Amino acid sequence: MKLFSLLLFFSSLQLLAQQAENKSTLKIEEIMAGNDFIGHQPENIRWSLDGNHILFNWNRYNQSGSSTYSYSIKDKSIDSVTPDFYKTNAEYQGNKLHPVEIYAWQGNLYRYDQSSQKTELLLKTASSIGNVQRSADKSFAFYQDGMGFYVYCIEARSIKQLVNFENGELPKEAEKNYMEQEELELFQFLQEEEADQTWREEQRKAFQSSVPTVYFQGTSLSNIQIDGTGKFITYRVNDYPETTKTHVDHHISADGHTYAQTARAKVHDEDPSHKLGIYDIQNDTSYFVDFSTLPNIRTKPKYLTEVYGDTSDVYSEDRKIIMHQLIFSENGKRNILDVRSYDNKDRWIVEVNLENGKISVLDHQHDEAWIGGPGISNWNMVPGNVGWIDNKTFYFQSEATGFSHLYSMGIDAKKPKQLTQGNWEVYDAKVSSKKDRFYITANKNHPGNRAFYHLIIQTGELIPILTLDGNHEVAISPDEKKLAVRYSGKTSPWEVYIAENKKGATLTRLTNSTSEQFNDYDWYSPEVITFSASDGEAVHARLFQPEGSAKNGAAVIFVHGAGYLQNAHNYWSGYYREFMFHNLLRDNGYTVLDIDYRASKGYGRDYRTAIYRHMGSKDLSDQVDGRQFLIDSLGIDPDRVGIYGGSYGGFITIMALLKEPGKFQCGAAIRSVTDWFHYNHEYTSNILNYPTSDPKAYKQSSPIYFAENLEDHLLMLHGMVDDNVQFQDVVRLSQRFIELGKTNWEMAIYPVEPHAFRKTSSWVDEYRRIYNLFDRELNK
Repeated sequence: MKLFSLLLFFSSLQLLAQQAENKSTLKIEEIMAGNDFIGHQPENIRWSLDGNHILFNWNRYNQSGSSTYSYSIKDKSIDSVTPDFYKTNAEYQGNKLHPVEIYAWQGNLYRYDQSSQKTELLLKTASSIGNVQRSADKSFAFYQDGMGFYVYCIEARSIKQLVNFENGELPKEAEKNYMEQEELELFQFLQEEEADQTWREEQRKAFQSSVPTVYFQGTSLSNIQIDGTGKFITYRVNDYPETTKTHVDHHISADGHTYAQTARAKVHDEDPSHKLGIYDIQNDTSYFVDFSTLPNIRTKPKYLTEVYGDTSDVYSEDRKIIMHQLIFSENGKRNILDVRSYDNKDRWIVEVNLENGKISVLDHQHDEAWIGGPGISNWNMVPGNVGWIDNKTFYFQSEATGFSHLYSMGIDAKKPKQLTQGNWEVYDAKVSSKKDRFYITANKNHPGNRAFYHLIIQTGELIPILTLDGNHEVAISPDEKKLAVRYSGKTSPWEVYIAENKKGATLTRLTNSTSEQFNDYDWYSPEVITFSASDGEAVHARLFQPEGSAKNGAAVIFVHGAGYLQNAHNYWSGYYREFMFHNLLRDNGYTVLDIDYRASKGYGRDYRTAIYRHMGSKDLSDQVDGRQFLIDSLGIDPDRVGIYGGSYGGFITIMALLKEPGKFQCGAAIRSVTDWFHYNHEYTSNILNYPTSDPKAYKQSSPIYFAENLEDHLLMLHGMVDDNVQFQDVVRLSQRFIELGKTNWEMAIYPVEPHAFRKTSSWVDEYRRIYNLFDRELNK
């Protein structure tokens, strides 16, 4: 009887843990449905070529996916777009308009006449047509179909293949062996047969239209382009190393068998090789660009000397580089090219002499951490914002002053001119068709805003156009008189608006996407605050504070993912489930602090690179300092602070418990990196260098090497088919905990979930467990 009573008692306790009290009108089961609860917001705004329609994608009726919708400027109505729409219209690509537009859509080639406003299908092939380009005089269009590159004459409506690319070596005529040569010399019959065959081959070639073939050797070919004059075709030959791929096991399958999905490789030190080729059409010759004259192409990064005592400052050969597409001036006579080193320490903007393959270096950017920032790109395989103002002047972005700003430079000048300045950053910049101004998006009026401005090139005047608190994603109409805007605020999800492209513009709302149940709740607008870190740095954060007596004295710190991401801003969060969850926590008395820790976007170069060679340093201390701010300024109980986050946020959560034991009473780590030796190459090698050359950086940054320090309660949650941060990460850390005899940890696994969960039931289970953890450990 006593045994039965005890069992009943413990069962009741378990049931209570599963059903922690929730005082909020919000329910985890509802808010974890995400956009099915909120309402699906419109995305991907763009204009039609005639400028009479704003197009966007929208899952208006909560279906399986989004469809294309159109807002008619004339009728002021929204309708779904049918295939008939594209018979008389096309989508504006944001480039300069031509009387006749040639474009690829769904793998086919189309012609759109501006005067008649009619679309015509020009070509449909078994392969996929793309990579459409125009000649400088606009008389010709060029396109790629498979490995062939073609020209289309606008006036004659004729098509001609210019060149074909083929992987392999140029075929060589077979040489005769000794016996064959002897037989040919001995017998007149064989000599006459060979002469006849040679004559027939010459006749065939004389009457056959042949297409030049450029042979290349590599794993792939990309970036086929033609210069504006139509004389040269450039192309990039890629040679990617063979890396060991990982596998993700699927245990839930249609046939009941476990199967392995091939996934990414782990971080390594084998970078690809690339060559930029030039094909001279008139002379039917090809050659490669010489990049050996790039400044500091052999210079070693400083950490090799400072940390590992390397005695040489240079490598014995050039570092691996990647070159992006050439960007030609409007008259086609000049070009600029963005080149990156694969270790991402250097970026060069160069001009290529297409006649001889030589380069002239126009600008060189170097960062001992890694090149990055808005308009520059943290990823060496992604080009930055580079273009032409006129035929003699180009523009680009640089962090030379510590913030990403816009620069112009004469193609024959020796130094650039800074166009914007200040402790803020430019996120997007486009030159107007009149070449008198830039249309830019920047966070000038607040780090957490994205406002829209005109920058007058001649005077440097910055004219505010759309500067409300929030985020303005802007698509400019073809005539540049109107703006299609996707705007959101802290508590208002994304909607489509229209505005005039002039000073003092006001937004007119076009869509209403939020659901009745979302609108029924009075969403709390978190204050964006700053607190001082222990080193004096101002750290931005979102603060969710309960009302007066509702405050329970406990706090939760949320750690956003990605590292280089901003969440303490004034617009609708990409972490919308977490935003709603934080409202639920606030309703239950918790204070929530959502920190833009060091490594976050929006605060300049030094903030961005503060984690170089040591993830789990400044990014972690900012969480500890945030905890102290909660205690000192808001009266939070130091023994009742929890922490949670996903992906990079999960990594920081685990690091917080392992490197700062006793500071946080519990932590929930979602889809967490536990060992950076096991993450992907592109992200990790930027921040921690290569694992073979800088193993110390990896060890001091990986939670698994601090597993023995676990004291506080840790909940790990992970999808088993996560092909990004793979399930193996938490499996390996679990084994370390087991071997170390740790008992205050638990793990929840989700068999069908990848990195971003797809099923509402999984989200609900995950956040119910997190809420129960906080209720059990903090709400005492």
